[in-house]
Amino acid sequence: MTDTPAFGVIGLGVIGRQHVQRLTTPGAPGRLVAVADQHTGTAAAVAAEYGAEACPGAAALLSRPDVDAVVVAVPSGLHAEVAVAALDAGKHVLLEKPIEVTVAAADEILAAERRSGRVLSVASQRRFAQENQYLKQVVTEGRLGRITSATVEVALWRTQEYYDSGAWRGTWALDGGGALMNQGVHLVDLALWLLGDVAEVYAHTGLLAHEGIEVEDTVTVTARLRSGALMTFLASTSAYGDLPIRMSVMGSRGSVVTESERIVRFRTTAEEALPAFAPVDQQLAQLHDFVAAVRGERAPLVTAAQARAAVAFIEAVYESGRTGRPVVPAPAPAPVR
Repeated sequence: MTDTPAFGVIGLGVIGRQHVQRLTTPGAPGRLVAVADQHTGTAAAVAAEYGAEACPGAAALLSRPDVDAVVVAVPSGLHAEVAVAALDAGKHVLLEKPIEVTVAAADEILAAERRSGRVLSVASQRRFAQENQYLKQVVTEGRLGRITSATVEVALWRTQEYYDSGAWRGTWALDGGGALMNQGVHLVDLALWLLGDVAEVYAHTGLLAHEGIEVEDTVTVTARLRSGALMTFLASTSAYGDLPIRMSVMGSRGSVVTESERIVRFRTTAEEALPAFAPVDQQLAQLHDFVAAVRGERAPLVTAAQARAAVAFIEAVYESGRTGRPVVPAPAPAPVR
């Protein structure tokens, strides 16, 4: 592999095409050489537009010796199938969120990562916003004191046409869930990254504004963190009105509130002033982070184990919603010796 790894992209829906665009933008840390999609016509069109080669399927792309790394952007419930094949083929993998739709399937990916010795990271680009990087620093350094509580609101609107646009949308098998698994997972990852592991969740779920789908469009969660802090979490695709994604982190010596990545309130007992924040192309920033890990410079900021923890949280929420009982998320697997 050269310093500029050669990429393939598997899955050319909306998100897959965004990855193609990032890989072909000036200053990209990798170069696009091949694409694949279940619809060969889509692959041919994208390949022609971006100067890549179209492969007849994932297997053909993974067999290419000139591909160092792949971006996997197929439906969520197919992540294990494609990511495991890619790792076993010796490719580094940047996998779209969520890592998979169940903990069991995520564990298959982690096992393939270990035996392959290749880098795997999962798309959680919100970590790369400068404001969230700063919030992580503030929490880690204890500048908010003891974290006592947090609130997260992912109140979005998705039309019925959104769910009708793909047969996989809104299904347990391929979407893995609704508002929380598909849309809320980014903020689940962010909350766990900032605040640590969750000890127990209690949830209510509902399908309130859409028809013909198997999963929830509204979910509320109360959670107790292992640190003792308490968290409430709302995820919805039934909230019309273009509301901001909102997170509040509150502690004994300070509090921070963000809206759509922007810090709108920051106060500590030390009366600190906020630094200036520059806008960041979060997806491109994660691509640079992934390539640095592929080069062996550092571990990726988003690890497969962390992505598994987000799915364990969501899986516990869905179980609580079904049973009406508090649920403990699946623990991390014991380290392999």
